[in-house]
Amino acid sequence: MLSAEKNERLTRVGPGTPMGELLRRYWWPVATHDMATRVPVKRRLLGENLVLYRDGGGTVGLLAEQCPHRRAALWLGCTEEVGLRCGYHGWRFDASGSCLEQPGEPADSTFKDRISATAYPVQELGGLIFAYLGPLPAPELPRYDLFVWDDAWRDIGHAELPCNFVQVMENSVDPYHVEWLHGRYGNFLKELGGSGPLPVVGKKHVKVAFEVFEHGILKRRVLEGHTEEDEDWRVGHPLVFPHMLRVGAAGLATFQIRVPIDDENTWHVWYQTYRPEGGAPPRSDIPVYEVPLRDERGEYLRDYVDGQDIVAWITQGRISDRTKEHLGRSDLGVILLRKLYAEQMDAVARGEDPLCTYREPHEVIDLPMEKDKFGSAVEFRQLWTRESSIRYSPIKDEIFELFGDPVPAWA
Repeated sequence: MLSAEKNERLTRVGPGTPMGELLRRYWWPVATHDMATRVPVKRRLLGENLVLYRDGGGTVGLLAEQCPHRRAALWLGCTEEVGLRCGYHGWRFDASGSCLEQPGEPADSTFKDRISATAYPVQELGGLIFAYLGPLPAPELPRYDLFVWDDAWRDIGHAELPCNFVQVMENSVDPYHVEWLHGRYGNFLKELGGSGPLPVVGKKHVKVAFEVFEHGILKRRVLEGHTEEDEDWRVGHPLVFPHMLRVGAAGLATFQIRVPIDDENTWHVWYQTYRPEGGAPPRSDIPVYEVPLRDERGEYLRDYVDGQDIVAWITQGRISDRTKEHLGRSDLGVILLRKLYAEQMDAVARGEDPLCTYREPHEVIDLPMEKDKFGSAVEFRQLWTRESSIRYSPIKDEIFELFGDPVPAWA
């Protein structure tokens, strides 16, 4: 368990908090590509209210929500060829925050040269719009492999979850939950519905290990009937610090990106790539879709893998009360992650760059991931394309065709 003070330190992400200062040293997805249009939209990141827009010249801007003139919201505004004009009195700002125009002020006034809106750097990569809210100079935006492959299809699912991002991240270093939440509980629901059990996820864990490495935490496992020669142990897959999990197999690779909206809400992004042997045929679009949390009766969806995870995270409360938990040896990954967050908060307090900060330009950052996951790569891919958020993808049928997978017997 944690003391109340340590839990506060771990979970508060606003400006001036230890975790908030750590997280502001990273680039965060703030929107999908389709959200940045000529119509300004509200976004919220790390407890800060923001306005995102794309002006007539195609430049994406991200400004603090309130206009520095009379504090009206800048989403009450209109985009011009250059910049965003506040709808209240017409002051216009560019993506750097510079005030370009102040209607109503004398023509020879230099007042606008002394006024600026709070603006944040943004970059587009792989269909996502990333923002940096920390001190300048900003580090390089990490070009992780899934974002830059030129021979893969992509789609992006997303949902807003009413819980703190840390309890979502802790799930990524908790391998035992797979055999129970998805294996036993998930198959229990299948049984009640008259379906057969899911493959792969019910396998028992014999041994797990976690190690801090250059990209975060590498997770390894030995399943029942397997050995340390299998890729689940030899290669493993990473929690990419501070906010992502990479998982997949057999040409399917996913980033699960956990973006802190504020202390009590998380924007979860499922970033999928589909890359069969030899690469995927060219495709220019990156479909975006919302992942629902509830069914038509208002009940949380629990009949698929991601839905089961979501309910486990949300039902811990908006911020999990870790003063009441009881951790065992099976929670070593969770303990290690909390320790890593604490160490990196301390590093930032000392004026150092935290883990996974990149200051040099680079083409691609390749991440490790087992290919023969759970000793049955194709079976895992068939499971994941049907029992994860991908079931809501508008191109799921095309994905099945891309891999040429027959409908599995359990489906």
